[in-house]
Amino acid sequence: MMESGPITGPVVTDATAGETALRSPDLSGVPAKPNPAADEVGGTFWRRFAFRRPLAALILQRLGLSVGLLFAVSLMIFGGIEALPGDFATTYLGQSATPQAVENIRKDLGLDRPWSERYLSWLGGAVQGDFGTSWASRNSVSEQIGNRLGNSLFLAFFAALISVPLAVGLGMLAVQFRNRLPDKIINVISLAAISLPEFFIGYLLIMFFAVKWGVATFPATVYDSMGFTERLSAIALPVATLVLVVLAHMMRMTRAAILNVMSSAYVETAELKGLGTFRIIARHAAPNAVAPVINVIALNLAYLVVGVVVVEVVFVYPGMGQYMVDAVTVRDMPVVQACGLIFAAFYIFLNMAADILAILANPRLRHPR
Repeated sequence: MMESGPITGPVVTDATAGETALRSPDLSGVPAKPNPAADEVGGTFWRRFAFRRPLAALILQRLGLSVGLLFAVSLMIFGGIEALPGDFATTYLGQSATPQAVENIRKDLGLDRPWSERYLSWLGGAVQGDFGTSWASRNSVSEQIGNRLGNSLFLAFFAALISVPLAVGLGMLAVQFRNRLPDKIINVISLAAISLPEFFIGYLLIMFFAVKWGVATFPATVYDSMGFTERLSAIALPVATLVLVVLAHMMRMTRAAILNVMSSAYVETAELKGLGTFRIIARHAAPNAVAPVINVIALNLAYLVVGVVVVEVVFVYPGMGQYMVDAVTVRDMPVVQACGLIFAAFYIFLNMAADILAILANPRLRHPR
């Protein structure tokens, strides 16, 4: 309770001293000391770092999530392959093999050890770039993957080099002529390309360009002594197949992202100023629609590396996909595990790169609520 004196005014009693002290500001000009308890609860090192360096905190967070996800995927790959029925020793020796011979092969390959011990040994070697020895060929898996991975990246690079600029350009063209004939033609072709599976597109290209017209090379065989021009000629059909597969998705997402920005107030202001449609799209709408476009491009780039398995098999291309299929056929588990882990790493870290680029392109993402 507060009692009023005749001259001094309100007097704070002992019962309300603590409450008044909490509510009254410090009028001495000296800032109050921070509360240790509050600092312990809400002022941790990570929160202070995220507040002062939001961009670096988001990048570190994405990196940590990617590494953790890759670890989980490695466990799933190893556990899934371990759970498959059958046995490599029996497949390798044949059904007529004696139990002693099968047991010797299993002991030689280390299959008699517990799966957890084999997983930790495999993961430790994979972190150092050593994926073990192929069961079928007795060669180093890392060396074989080095040659095959270079071929797959060569194929994916030229497919991305053609498809990404073409998709962005066609998306901007569709926005410029939206609801008119060019836009309708682009939409119909893109829907047709999305509806057809990649192996069917590949067979159509082989039938027309290689068999009937004879203007393309099949099969798409490459080797170390080939010249650059010969390599480009050999990969023409696989690259065309990949471009047709990923082009439609990227183009439609680019069109949708730019159309979403075109309804903004600043775009209407630019139109009222008399700017041309293409200039508005290129200089005002497209730069502000770059974040979703980056995400869809990164997803399709990941597909160009991960999803080349079918295309490489169709065109008999000596890449990672063909190598993995051959290993599955003979149950060469170290090769299958290595290829699966590398594909997962590309997919995860390309998505991480897309998230980081989207954050850099859109400053609002650096301060999530």
